[in-house]
Amino acid sequence: MASRVRIAAAALWLAALGLGVAAETARAQGADAAPREPARQAPPDTQADVFDVLRRLFKDPPANPPDQEPPEDRSFQASIMPGFGYNPSAGFVIGASGNLSNYFGDPATTRISSAVVGMSYSSKQQASLTMKFGASGRDNRWRVDGDNRFQWTSQDSYGLGTGTSPADGVYTRFTFVRITDGVWYELAKNLYAGAGFHYSLHADVRPGTEGDPAWEDSAYVEYSQQNGFDLESQSSAGFSLGLMLDTRDNPTNASRGWFATVGYRPSIKDLLGADAAYQETFLDVRSFFSLTRDRRQRLAAWVHGDFVWSGTAPYFDVPALGTSILGRSGRGYTEGRFRGDQLLYGELEYRATLTRNGLLGMVAFVNTTTLANREAGERLFDGFATAGGVGLRVLFSKRTSTNMCIDYAWGRQGARGFYLGLQEAF
Repeated sequence: MASRVRIAAAALWLAALGLGVAAETARAQGADAAPREPARQAPPDTQADVFDVLRRLFKDPPANPPDQEPPEDRSFQASIMPGFGYNPSAGFVIGASGNLSNYFGDPATTRISSAVVGMSYSSKQQASLTMKFGASGRDNRWRVDGDNRFQWTSQDSYGLGTGTSPADGVYTRFTFVRITDGVWYELAKNLYAGAGFHYSLHADVRPGTEGDPAWEDSAYVEYSQQNGFDLESQSSAGFSLGLMLDTRDNPTNASRGWFATVGYRPSIKDLLGADAAYQETFLDVRSFFSLTRDRRQRLAAWVHGDFVWSGTAPYFDVPALGTSILGRSGRGYTEGRFRGDQLLYGELEYRATLTRNGLLGMVAFVNTTTLANREAGERLFDGFATAGGVGLRVLFSKRTSTNMCIDYAWGRQGARGFYLGLQEAF
């Protein structure tokens, strides 16, 4: 019976990917058969975003009327803007970020390069300093990407596998440092090969509530003692190799195209003080396609996998829900709610534009996670943690297609959460 369940579940995963392949293939074949019809979605000059609404409320004229738009400024630009958000793991979040952007080639053939430095503080006393960057060389022949974080944060620690109960979580605080940087070179159009460096440190790990009697029996303490890790500080470090495909029409909010990465990421013991040697592979596949020719109804699919297949990772480096680079997986659950030696995650989201000017939209989504726990004998597809939800979209910036996202999601065992932020989950 268990084998049949695993086969059926695997078929569902393949079907979700196959749906994306079929739709993208049909779109491509249609494009080859006849000239592509111009998109019917409103162009930026006829769309309305949050700033247009504010100008109308205060009866201010547009800063630059459509017929008087200045030539595109291709030089170095800098900006500072406030940030906000809410999620069950952090609570309310406020902060600010500075953005630097520039073109290192002809804008017609080169993606814009940008670096964002941000600071934030949450109602759960979590502080964060982040620096993310993505730079593309002339004609996109090379790319440099980075995601670097320094955080004073917290998370409930749970045991491995999908069978844990909400009551098992023990509130845990720690200092988190993550450095993930990579260099990519274009092998063929939109296809890149790359190498990178990764470092992860969890220091000053302690019970979130001083004197918590549950701490000594927590999943973090039990796992660390069983595998010989220091309770106060654990780290991983190593290098990575990978392949990346990116055919999205817009990296912020794609309406069509693919993004896919697959890589090998070993951790080397004693490198920069790393506590463990283990082998890890990962994949990330996202597909976007339109259900209507005007692109007002779209479907987005995401499959994320993280597999530790040799050696033992420190507790907080074991693959977990919500801890990927995007950090947006598993709406409906808190960060780290499910953790295992191997993790496979899938999400399907329907996206629709509700108003002609593009100001309002909505989404409906479903996601599921399956985990492996070698110690307990649990394998992928033995169990699932599934969630779903709905959301409202408000166009924040029509120039970049950035949305303000308001979501509510439900998971199993009474799990639920409200989410507020900028940009889509994937």
